[in-house]
Amino acid sequence: MAIHWYPGHMHKASKEIKEALPKVDLFIEVLDARIPYSSENPVLTQLRGAKPVIKILNKNDLADPLITQQWQAYLEQEQGVKTLALSTNQPERIRQILELCRKLLPNKQGKIIHAMIMGIPNVGKSTLINILAGRTIAKTGNEPAVTKAQQRIDLDNHIVLHDTPGVLWPKIHNPHSGYRLAVTGAIKDTAMEYEDVAFYAVDYLLKAYADNLMQRYELDKLPQTELEFLEQIGTKRGCLRSGGQVDLNRISKIFLTELRAGTIGPISLETPSMREQEMQQVAEAKQKKAEQDAMKKPGRNKSRRK
Repeated sequence: MAIHWYPGHMHKASKEIKEALPKVDLFIEVLDARIPYSSENPVLTQLRGAKPVIKILNKNDLADPLITQQWQAYLEQEQGVKTLALSTNQPERIRQILELCRKLLPNKQGKIIHAMIMGIPNVGKSTLINILAGRTIAKTGNEPAVTKAQQRIDLDNHIVLHDTPGVLWPKIHNPHSGYRLAVTGAIKDTAMEYEDVAFYAVDYLLKAYADNLMQRYELDKLPQTELEFLEQIGTKRGCLRSGGQVDLNRISKIFLTELRAGTIGPISLETPSMREQEMQQVAEAKQKKAEQDAMKKPGRNKSRRK
């Protein structure tokens, strides 16, 4: 899935993040617990070097708890990575972030720690910041791209937090990640087709969370296809056009809104094993494209014509 949304302030933010790196002691990356792979910034791994990172699996109340545990064990295999599974209705647990910052940097006892907090749009980063600061500092909202400028925030325990706008990267190489970002509302709805995203979500949920769908929408029999499912619940909800045809756009909007709100139940849209498989697929696709591009080079074509 191609994402056609990369506002100018995001390009500026990416540049500012790189400029601030020398004074940063550690990173706090806020991920969506439902999509830890798709919501992580691939650039951060290159940027941070040996600096520690706390990966916050936010909105964990919306995610499958067993799969969240798998993700924590998986992510912490990497050197310098610690995880916390949180939701914004757990302020006391959120404040553990400050304690963890100190534990990860024992050589900074009594000194100021500079932490950079990062996260994709609409992942709940601003709400976390307000809880950590004990006051309203960061603007919050259910729309992506609320924060548009960097902020420096002095917290308790001699920790300075450098807030950055929610940053998406210009190109998402894994098509599954593009869809999952759209499903969870990390990109503006204007950047996608509701039906397309709803079909993707239903296809996955019919395989992984069939019981949730059956219970939520009071279905007697599990639909066999995405279209059949959307038509069934569209009929139940009265999303009909003239002639009795289901309005797929309307029911898709309703379905995605309910999924994002957690009314279908706690679900995770990806697992560590899916990440491994998809990373391999992306690597193979890149290699294939590189080979094709090499074949198109003028020098190679000229040599063939001789």
